[in-house]
Amino acid sequence: MGAFFTRERFGRPQVLAGLLLLVFLAQCVWLVARDLQAGSLDPDETSRIEEGLRQWRHEPDRVSIAGSNTKARGMQMWVPPELDGHQEWDPNHSPLWYLVASAPLLVWPGQLQPDSFHFWGWLARAPYLLFGVLLGASLWYVSRRLYGNAGGYIALTLYCFSPGTIRGSALWFSQPELGAAWGTFGAVFTAIAVTHTLYAPREVVLWNWRRIFLLGLSLALAVGSQFSLVIVVPVALGFMLYLAPARRVAAVAIWSAGCATALFLLFAAYFFHGDAFWRGMHHASFFSFSGKAFGMSGAYRRILAQLGQSSPALVFAIPVALITYVAWPRARYFGNKAPLLVAVLFLVMGLGTPHYPGLGFQLMAVPFLFVFVAGIAADLLETRQRSLALACVWGLLMTNAVWNLMELARAGRG
Repeated sequence: MGAFFTRERFGRPQVLAGLLLLVFLAQCVWLVARDLQAGSLDPDETSRIEEGLRQWRHEPDRVSIAGSNTKARGMQMWVPPELDGHQEWDPNHSPLWYLVASAPLLVWPGQLQPDSFHFWGWLARAPYLLFGVLLGASLWYVSRRLYGNAGGYIALTLYCFSPGTIRGSALWFSQPELGAAWGTFGAVFTAIAVTHTLYAPREVVLWNWRRIFLLGLSLALAVGSQFSLVIVVPVALGFMLYLAPARRVAAVAIWSAGCATALFLLFAAYFFHGDAFWRGMHHASFFSFSGKAFGMSGAYRRILAQLGQSSPALVFAIPVALITYVAWPRARYFGNKAPLLVAVLFLVMGLGTPHYPGLGFQLMAVPFLFVFVAGIAADLLETRQRSLALACVWGLLMTNAVWNLMELARAGRG
């Protein structure tokens, strides 16, 4: 135990990162408190929780799978045109989405009454507050490993004062997508991390079983929370094959083991009922791509507006980072290239899916953009113009933080 609590694991960088995450959590808690105080009970949130509780508390001789027979229960959701008219299963989410939302409410006695929403509402928001903190911690860990302490601090500060992630964690007029975002981020960078261990002189699969399980858990959380995020599966394989050209068989074996783990976890979300699992997969909408959206100027304005709402700092940071990346060969290495490629992929997918899944893709792109911007900024801090770069970075981070706090206070007042 003493070897675990070392200065390398719990030094000054970890303390500062922890303080930033506490500030992030305080902002989320403030927003949740104001929302619960206003008593703005969302019918979709109640339906989502009740669906999950119905499956958790199933009778021995009858199992109700969350997300099934949604029209009969009055749930509102976007349905692909090809499935409209006969759709009974949720085409966008597996039961995992509902089970996560309702799990904390298992300790709540009785029914979910509107007059007690200011009490049980905290339990309903708890999973997403946790996902928000975990995503921030993962973002800091990855950025610090890639770019050093400076990159880690920049990425985490952008994240902790991002209106989009704060709203998503507090469920303030937003869908519960933070679990999918954490799973997506974890799947991509776990795949990259596990590939770097393939050249170590150890048995590949047995030695990496922890990372394989983490990869499977991340994939299950991402795809189970939003079926269209199945795109992460080939993305993970692509990075693994690229990073291990001499160990591609081992990479495919690890990827296959991770996918098998994810499939098992998704099957478990259906409580191991094969018929329900098959019907859920049959009605799932994995790809609802519309090529017409690329010819609509409004779709591009929507993406830009959503990015600005997620993090105003990105409106200024992304153009500078992209210009630096294109003009400066030193910045075009894998650590910067990988998050940029993933972010662009999700933005393209969001552009091509103008309905609900597209909103999820936009949120998935934001953490990768934070990593990319942090990487470029960390590179600039190592040049002769360090003083200028440092002043610009500090100015951007402080302005973004102050603006976010002001808007948070305004939102709290109603």
